[in-house]
Amino acid sequence: MAYVDEVYARVVRENPSQPEFHQAVREVLDSLRPVIERNEEKHRREALLERITMPERQLLFRVPWVDDKGQVQVNNAYRVQFSSAIGPYKGGLRLHPSVNLGIIKFLGFEQVFKNSLTGLPIGGGKGGSDFDPKGKSDREVMAFCQSFMTELHKYIGADVDVPAGDIGTGAREIGYLYGQYKRLTGKYEGVLTGKGLTYGGSLARTEATGYGLLYLTEEMLRCNGHEMAGKTVVVSGAGNVAIYAVQKAQQLGAKVVTVSDSNGWVYDSEGIDVELLREVKEVRRARLTEYAAARPSAQYHEGRGVFRVACDVALPCATQNELDLEDAKALVEHGCIAVAEGANMPTTLEATEYLMAHGVLFAPGKAANAGGVATSALEMSQNSMRMSWTFEEVDRKLRDIMVGIFHSIDEAAKDYGVAGNYVAGANIAGFLKVANAMEAQGVV
Repeated sequence: MAYVDEVYARVVRENPSQPEFHQAVREVLDSLRPVIERNEEKHRREALLERITMPERQLLFRVPWVDDKGQVQVNNAYRVQFSSAIGPYKGGLRLHPSVNLGIIKFLGFEQVFKNSLTGLPIGGGKGGSDFDPKGKSDREVMAFCQSFMTELHKYIGADVDVPAGDIGTGAREIGYLYGQYKRLTGKYEGVLTGKGLTYGGSLARTEATGYGLLYLTEEMLRCNGHEMAGKTVVVSGAGNVAIYAVQKAQQLGAKVVTVSDSNGWVYDSEGIDVELLREVKEVRRARLTEYAAARPSAQYHEGRGVFRVACDVALPCATQNELDLEDAKALVEHGCIAVAEGANMPTTLEATEYLMAHGVLFAPGKAANAGGVATSALEMSQNSMRMSWTFEEVDRKLRDIMVGIFHSIDEAAKDYGVAGNYVAGANIAGFLKVANAMEAQGVV
């Protein structure tokens, strides 16, 4: 049996009932076959793939807190510190009822390669809880965050592990988490990113993932003879990534016609009104039905359907495995030329393979949505230097990083005989940097 297959079988055997983690590992290992086969026995002897697919540390703990009725609630919480080969662990905290250990491991594994691709000195990790901030009062969210950080603070630090926001963890949650960390440790340091501008946050961090997605997508189109201007774009999601992806796409001359949330989706024939969308989702924290009610050109639909709309470019920005094989077939039928992932692994393996087999340019999330963590690393740099850069400075650095990521994955794909396969290119380029660092540091 090939070394790659041996390791994948072991991952499945030792991590039962974690399908998202299995999926992420399989995708990476399949891409790495041409790399591993060049020196298979050496890599097997050094157990390189076992070490890169097994987290350095997995933390599981309970989070007790008191709700507004005086009832004690208890949630499960996790922090998976996956790899510190190239820098301190870096990755978000997800607060959502769907969170479990398998999902956190999948996200942490992906984060290792995503962070490597940025070219910045940050390792990979991920954390979160099955706590749902939706419908909770500010006091309840604060109570949960303070309890969560009371345990987590023992394992993180500016040079150890630097968490950030993710689904369910926005500016409010980061503020409560940071305040409790400071209270417990007495340290005012860059231990969290995504902080408010008044206490160490970075300009452009809010926009970073969505903007970065478009910078990479634009470069991918340009290098393949297309341009963003004039394209019709569908976007899924209506959170932070989706909102700023819509905004930047329209700044680049495209027309975005859809957004979605967990209940349904909107088609707006005149193009999504970003300010109205921000008002509905960020200020009112309401459903997209309110967007449609306020916008005569918008049609609201229950359930799924974004990827059945005719488009040139599709940007899945919601959650994992939201774009399935039937969606992929519809995109190809309607002439879609490019898909770039704004979320973490939002396209199923079957859909990814179908899109690529039919000539659709495909940018995987570990490359395309790296803008958020790249700007988080820039926030860490500013914190270390006790200074702040302007929005324009951060945005310029972000664009350079995302363009650089595209060219690194493009070149890696070409070097290993899979030109145009940006999934393989991203996995190979991300892996090589981490693997080289691991080998240089010995068996640790």
